[in-house]
Amino acid sequence: MRRGRQPRVRVLHTSDWHLGRLLRSVPLVDHQRGFLVWLADLASAREVDAILVSGDIYDRAIPSVEAIAVLEEALATLGEVCPVILTSGNHDSTVRLGFAHRLLERAGIHVRTDPDEVANPITLTSGSETLLVYALPYMEPELVRTRWGVEKSHDAVLTAAMDRVRADLESRSISPAGGRPRSVVMAHAFITGGTGSDSERDVSVGGVNDAPASVFSGVDYVALGHLHSAQQIAGPGGPLVHYSGSPLAYSFSEEAHVKSVSLVDLPPDGPVTVETIATPVPRRLATITGTVDDLLDDEDLTHAEDAWVRAIVTDARRPEHAMDRLQARFPHTLELAWLPPQAGLPVSPPVAGAAGGGADPVALVLAFIEHVTGAAAGPEDIALVRESVERVRIVEMQS
Repeated sequence: MRRGRQPRVRVLHTSDWHLGRLLRSVPLVDHQRGFLVWLADLASAREVDAILVSGDIYDRAIPSVEAIAVLEEALATLGEVCPVILTSGNHDSTVRLGFAHRLLERAGIHVRTDPDEVANPITLTSGSETLLVYALPYMEPELVRTRWGVEKSHDAVLTAAMDRVRADLESRSISPAGGRPRSVVMAHAFITGGTGSDSERDVSVGGVNDAPASVFSGVDYVALGHLHSAQQIAGPGGPLVHYSGSPLAYSFSEEAHVKSVSLVDLPPDGPVTVETIATPVPRRLATITGTVDDLLDDEDLTHAEDAWVRAIVTDARRPEHAMDRLQARFPHTLELAWLPPQAGLPVSPPVAGAAGGGADPVALVLAFIEHVTGAAAGPEDIALVRESVERVRIVEMQS
């Protein structure tokens, strides 16, 4: 513990880095690298005892060479500041992310991808204070249910994991002060009450996709990943259950998000406190609406000239060369939708989920079937599509 600091353990909670992600067709790797440099500086300045990264480290199960290099650079830098604990998310391959984890542990980099390790905590110390961190990777129900003898749902596998965590906590000796060490659970899941965006990949295939916050009872803080908006799910009367959110915006559905990381203080007595710290914004997102001529002439849109832009053009007829014309003023225009006005109806942004990185693959395939055949898929086709998508996802996670 640093001189003059009140007794407590301090952790920095982040998640959903999605290294290698594109915003439409634009690589974000330089922005991600900039965030990770900023994160190391923050951890040092705020005297953090550990950094917790709750899943979706990579954007794809088979990450690009550049994404791997960015992670290597980041871990080398962050590891010089304090221990780092990473868990796998639903975008990560447990094999690839977990490679060399025993060697990394010697350098203070703890990578957890095996569900059977959930009751084996990482122990952090700060002066006389101790914190137990139980790192739960994303647990695909189809892969875990047989091993643990539970139902095929996220609620069931999280309950089984937390039963193991609580049993381990109960086995811990009582401290001289009369209590057990403080405890944190890291998890990557959709918890009931959370607000999502179209950037998150649906996890409903393979069972019910959400679980209640009450599943985490018995610990002090739950460091969640998966949802990209920072939000608190539960607090007084139980553990503080919190999503840190993603550090960058990964779709226009996140345009209004204030991206952040969470600085968590766990004192020996008293409440856990969370400070939300906004992350750097390398380029804002902006949605602009109007006819092409109006958008080009509107002086109030100066703020969008350096932003990633989604343009919704409302010309009565489809305008020619609209993208080229708009990019002359708004060079970072990435999306263009033509929505001619309908009498009495407001113009609103189109739903981007079908085209975004978080699109539900089952919905996409079913929409394709309907487009090709002219009829909605029947119950047997739907069941077959769900089974096929689930098998592909399981293979990705294990590859």
